[in-house]
Amino acid sequence: MTTDIQEQAAAPQDENKIIAERRAKLAAIREQGVAFPNDFKPQHKAADLHIQYGEKTREELEANPVTVVLAGRMMLKREAGKKAAFATLQDASGAKADGRIQIYATLDLTGEAAMAALHHYDLGDILGVTGTLFKTKTDELTIKVTELRLITKSLRPLPDKFHGLADQETKYRQRYVDLIMSEETRRTFKARTAAMSSIRRFMEKNDFMEVETPMLHTIPGGAAAKPFITHHNALDMQMFLRIAPELYLKRLVVGGFDRVFEINRNFRNEGVSIRHNPEFTMMEFYAAYTDYKWLMDFTEAVIRQAAIDAHGTATLTYGGRELDLAKPFHRLTIVEAINKYAPGYTDAQLNDAEFIKAELKKFGVKPHAHSGLGALQLALFEETAESQLWEPTYIIDYPVEVSPLARASDTREGITERFELFMVGREIANGFSELNDAEDQSARFLAQVAAKEAGDDEAMFYDADYIRALEYGMPPAGGCGIGIDRLMMIITDSPNIRDVLLFPHLRKEE
Repeated sequence: MTTDIQEQAAAPQDENKIIAERRAKLAAIREQGVAFPNDFKPQHKAADLHIQYGEKTREELEANPVTVVLAGRMMLKREAGKKAAFATLQDASGAKADGRIQIYATLDLTGEAAMAALHHYDLGDILGVTGTLFKTKTDELTIKVTELRLITKSLRPLPDKFHGLADQETKYRQRYVDLIMSEETRRTFKARTAAMSSIRRFMEKNDFMEVETPMLHTIPGGAAAKPFITHHNALDMQMFLRIAPELYLKRLVVGGFDRVFEINRNFRNEGVSIRHNPEFTMMEFYAAYTDYKWLMDFTEAVIRQAAIDAHGTATLTYGGRELDLAKPFHRLTIVEAINKYAPGYTDAQLNDAEFIKAELKKFGVKPHAHSGLGALQLALFEETAESQLWEPTYIIDYPVEVSPLARASDTREGITERFELFMVGREIANGFSELNDAEDQSARFLAQVAAKEAGDDEAMFYDADYIRALEYGMPPAGGCGIGIDRLMMIITDSPNIRDVLLFPHLRKEE
């Protein structure tokens, strides 16, 4: 009689007892001198076998025997007494097709010793098999095992095969188990890798050079954010984890590299939410002799191609709602967005600083005392319109006071040539025509210092070396940063940023 050997963790046993039993099995294997071998070299992958031989008939496989050598984690075992057993092995090949394949071991073909050992193997163990392919009566592609070896003994039981890791926080903390149990999780991170590869190819195709800049900064710069602070012992100096690579990348433009990009890890000592992680990935790029209008077209193309290469199409579904990246992205000013998504304000009201302060108070927002009209309008936009920007939309023409690194408009006083890209109600990218006037940049930094002294923790420091670099002369340029993690949330239809981070930051375990 055939019986299913399901994961022991599903049985009402104490996990410590199960682990102790597995350790005893490992001890016995150690005595035989064969624990954790490192000489088995798999030559095949489950998905490739399904693609190449999955449509073959039983007769075709019998007429042309195919020998395979494969390794994988045992996810299921079904025994028919001592003479035969089926098991399912899972390897890392599940992107193109099924990454699992069934094996069939018999006393006659596999051997008495191997069959006796298989009886004691547990779910989660990594096995190496050699055998030939055949089809069962139900037409399932299967390996008929001639040789069977234990490659790695699993000491902890896997979760129940039908439920996986039920607790979401445990999925994040024990991502290694989540990856073993969940094809959806594996698919998410394979899609992320595909999108990242797409971005690199796209940038290189357009003559951008990939570079690396420091993660340890003596002055945090390139963004309005609160940094992590550390100390370098040998140099006896305070340092900061990078909040953005921007000022170093623009130094490279000064040095003559006209097109540079960096896929970078940034660190910001701020809140944690479904959209925020203290450590995150961005792609920043800078192109000489371009402006923010060119940047919007280019950024749109980068994102569209990444979605196509990772997802197969530019028409996505997020949270059950369609999102079309194939169409041209919308463009609105801050005031236009407020009028469209929060109608009812008059032009006079949106140009009245005191009125906007009163409105913000209704939302529980208290702006900084030094905030001007532009900053107040931006704050009102964030409270009333931002969350409604489902289709890809560029919000353009940001005020100077909140854009300390962006070039000022030549035609509109107090406005910069800057945009932020929003989709599904969240910011995805930020870019602008770069400020390459050293004296103007110096004045902007001084204004940021004043804001910091007035209590704005996210205001920038004065970076004298960056000013010195600009004084050598930087060509006109455009630069943009794309939030990779948020983009991956959209491409993979993931509701939480932790779903697209292999190892997100969490509070300490109790």
